[in-house]
Amino acid sequence: MKKSLIALAILSNFAHADEGMWMPQQLPQVAKELKAAGLKLDPATLTKLTEFPMGAIVSLGGCSASFVSPQGLVATNHHCVYNSVAVNSTKERDLLANGFLAKTFAEELPAAPGSRIFVTSAVTNVSDKIITADVARLQGKARIDAIEKNQKKLVAECEKEAGFRCTVSAYYGGLEFYLIKQLEIRDVRLVHAPPAGVGKFGGDTDNWMWPRHTGDYGFYRAYVSKDGKAADFSKDNVPYQPKHVLKLAKDGLKEGDFVMALGYPGRTNRHRLPSEVAFTFDWNYPAFVKASGETLAIIARETRDNKDVALKYAGQVAGVNNYYKNRQGMLDSYAGSDFLARKTAEHEALKTWVNANAARKAEFAGDIEQVEKLIAERDADTKRDFFLGYAQPRLLNTARSLYRLANESTKADTERKSGYQTRDLPRLEAGITSVERTYDEKVDKALVLNSLAKYAAQPAAQRRASFDAAIGIKDGMSQADLAGALDKLYAGSKLADKEERKAWLKRTPAEFQASKDTFIQAAVAMYPDSLKNEAEDEELSGKIQQSYANYMKAKIAYMKSKGQAVYPDANSTLRVTFGKVAGRDHGADGTTWTAFTTVNGVVAKATGEGEFNAPAKQLAAIKAKDFGKFVDPKLKTVPVDYLATLDITGGNSGSAALNAKGEFIGLAFDGTLDSIISDWDYNKANTRSIQVDLRYMLWNMKHIDHADNLLKEMGAE
Repeated sequence: MKKSLIALAILSNFAHADEGMWMPQQLPQVAKELKAAGLKLDPATLTKLTEFPMGAIVSLGGCSASFVSPQGLVATNHHCVYNSVAVNSTKERDLLANGFLAKTFAEELPAAPGSRIFVTSAVTNVSDKIITADVARLQGKARIDAIEKNQKKLVAECEKEAGFRCTVSAYYGGLEFYLIKQLEIRDVRLVHAPPAGVGKFGGDTDNWMWPRHTGDYGFYRAYVSKDGKAADFSKDNVPYQPKHVLKLAKDGLKEGDFVMALGYPGRTNRHRLPSEVAFTFDWNYPAFVKASGETLAIIARETRDNKDVALKYAGQVAGVNNYYKNRQGMLDSYAGSDFLARKTAEHEALKTWVNANAARKAEFAGDIEQVEKLIAERDADTKRDFFLGYAQPRLLNTARSLYRLANESTKADTERKSGYQTRDLPRLEAGITSVERTYDEKVDKALVLNSLAKYAAQPAAQRRASFDAAIGIKDGMSQADLAGALDKLYAGSKLADKEERKAWLKRTPAEFQASKDTFIQAAVAMYPDSLKNEAEDEELSGKIQQSYANYMKAKIAYMKSKGQAVYPDANSTLRVTFGKVAGRDHGADGTTWTAFTTVNGVVAKATGEGEFNAPAKQLAAIKAKDFGKFVDPKLKTVPVDYLATLDITGGNSGSAALNAKGEFIGLAFDGTLDSIISDWDYNKANTRSIQVDLRYMLWNMKHIDHADNLLKEMGAE
């Protein structure tokens, strides 16, 4: 295979030692910098995904995690297990408030439906198998269809080995593609989560803030069949035995120490065009922040007097709050900055470089011009359909998924749309059958009505006619009229019943078309138009993929000519980032942030209620200085969280933080509010990640929750 563009792009003199979410296979190219930073392992060992330490790193499909015992014990963030704690909580047994600890395997609880642990076993460059010579000649939807066909072929071949989940991920805007093979562990169980007064201490007030005192940790366990294969939940399953586990560090960290995080960062946008920056920060993020604020207010209002319903929406509230504050923080950093001006200047410099050479101009100039026009078209579509995304009842979306499944199931499996193949059925079934754990009609209706009123107020030309007809929307309808239309829609459906939803998983298109269920009828009525819209979107996406990939090829060549590295934007695949434990000057108020916080700050912040309701037994232990062996010799107390110069983003939550010897020393869980714009614009001076210190985790588990069984299992005793 020809040498990867990724490898060609990496140079030893990259700009910022702390910047970069590196693919493991790239690390030998930056071995000099890793060693200079303090790594004591051979950097080449980090490229071997089935050996130590990479073999211990796993994905939860949205969060990162790691094996910390030979019995399949998985460490991750409290907020990553939060939904599993919530769905197992009741008014009588509030595990969110009180925490949960299984003293034996038998006491462990099933994680939230659909929970998975993905263990990566192989990553292969398949660019030339996705963009073949034939595909390279195609445009628009034909190109997207051909790419999807090639992806499905590779995935099907990869998944012939039962129990594995394979995906083809795109890098550099579709310039390169990698096939990722992962063991998909389907029996996931909740083992331990501290009370919310530890795991979520500070709540949304402290989210993205420093100083921080949050014990953001929790534990799952992976289970497989007795023969070691991935299997659905069964009492006969046994704990998975990973080939590699992380060893807990015996020595605590100090400021200046090397640290790295291994995990699955979600999305960054550092290679975006200036027009994308402008659209995002001038329109998209402000609209998102406004909608999120309204969502939180509505859920709070509608669940105020019903604890059970509030628990159903606890996971959604936590997620919305997180992104609400994240996006607002980015907007605050963007306001008054020169980011767009710098981005524009960089883009113009790229175009000048391209046009200065006839060969480069012939190869790149047309696609750079084309991609800017295509993205403007995509942004206009996003703006038009913004309220529509919020205005659809959850059970209508369920009905639409069910009807799409029924139609796709009439085709050969290889011809079905991705997401509706046989391999996707367990995930679809888990989502469809578990609605009642996170759904309440009154709350859903209030959320939908809020957005539906905004959607209906748009001119008819900006609305979707099929949706209007299905819901009964006409120009000039009052909010009361819209509420009445929704009442009829909800009242005429039985999809709120779990058994009813399960029954529809097996029904034919003809049975859907004959149904009198109002949500089913609406889904059927909207289906032809949804296919038409999907085809239009794919036509545009195909054109963007073609032009964007060539734009990125130009950018890589340009940056290489300047002696700069080009790591790919994060895309939820395995990455390594490294830096050091470090505080920073906080220019906003002239203060200095120290690298560590301690349990003394927990006492100072504790109010006994709300977000700062630290457990009484924890406060008593702190006041009694019952710290055991977990005291930091310099701090003279137990550290809680620490800052590091790690380049992380969403999806890195739960990433194992390792020291120079590859030993586990905590979990990454957050960043600081003024540095999260690094998702778009990396800021070396400001960027800091926040990790929970292993010593705080172990102290809580030993002295507060008495999780001696887990401490022994992890080798901490």
